[in-house]
Amino acid sequence: MAATEREQQAMRRALTLARNGPRGVNPQVGAVILSPAGDTLAEGWHRGAGTPHAEVDALSQMSPDAVRGATAVVTLEPCNHTGRTGPCAQALLEAGIARVVYAVDDPGAASGGGGAHLRAAGVDVESGLLADEGAALLESWLTVQRLGRPHVTVKWAQSLDGRAAASDGTSQWITGPDARADVHRRRSEADAIVAGIGTVLADDPALTARRADGTLFEHQPMPVVLGDRIVPEQAAVRRHPRALLQRSGANLFAEHEGDALADSLLVELRDAGVQRVFVEGGPTIASAFLRAGLADEVLVYLAPTLIGYGPDGTDHPAVRMLGVETIAQQRRLDIAAIERLGDDLLIIATPERTA
Repeated sequence: MAATEREQQAMRRALTLARNGPRGVNPQVGAVILSPAGDTLAEGWHRGAGTPHAEVDALSQMSPDAVRGATAVVTLEPCNHTGRTGPCAQALLEAGIARVVYAVDDPGAASGGGGAHLRAAGVDVESGLLADEGAALLESWLTVQRLGRPHVTVKWAQSLDGRAAASDGTSQWITGPDARADVHRRRSEADAIVAGIGTVLADDPALTARRADGTLFEHQPMPVVLGDRIVPEQAAVRRHPRALLQRSGANLFAEHEGDALADSLLVELRDAGVQRVFVEGGPTIASAFLRAGLADEVLVYLAPTLIGYGPDGTDHPAVRMLGVETIAQQRRLDIAAIERLGDDLLIIATPERTA
């Protein structure tokens, strides 16, 4: 049967509860248990890897007699496999739940199928309630399931003539305060921020997400530095509130070695629970991710200024070698949005869709 108005209200509550949980390897999930009359009996959410899932968390607050005949409203399809915890679909079945309403199907090959398992056992199951809201909540996690790696945003700032720095290497600041504030807001939404050792040595960035008044956002991305040289002990990134991750051993200028490092790094970050990666550490790093086809979103902050070549021919382009030797190999992108930020423009682009 179609979801009732009370079940819709319970799903909105479950979506709110889900946000209490951490974003990581496991999805953020909320659950509300309703009586046959539509009263709320219990609420739960997932508190992180190894802890009870949302449905089990809610069930644990109830007596066995109170559960029987009740409805479970859950933001994600109850899982159907044994990991660190048992399958939620089976837990609901054994508890005597009569009806399950959920928002989003679990895409996992092992964990999915809980709805079908419950239906086969005679439980009334309704899927897709507030599916758009549920998918929006789980967007980053669902992307990881689809891609097998975190979502990657590659960002750079450049002049109108495509330069990221002057001939002496200075780059602070090409863009204005509004653009820089937008960058920090987007950093705060990421789980990891990746920079190259060249950028760290040249600009000494803190790799934190800061408000306009200099205070830190509550959520800080993990700082990641790529390159063979050591991050100096006095570097600002060493004072980051989260532990620094440094990876070396690859020539980031080399097409295959640098690309392999980018790919292996994403697997490592995925396994650590990272869902969104923000790459902004200079043209060498940006080019490695672009070459390897690992950029899901490109942010270009375009300043109305010109830099050109240095007097000795020194040049600092916004991106470097992309493996484009002829115009037929150019990396075309789809423009998703163009925003005005003070005097600057932000161009948001995604990989061109192929039919």
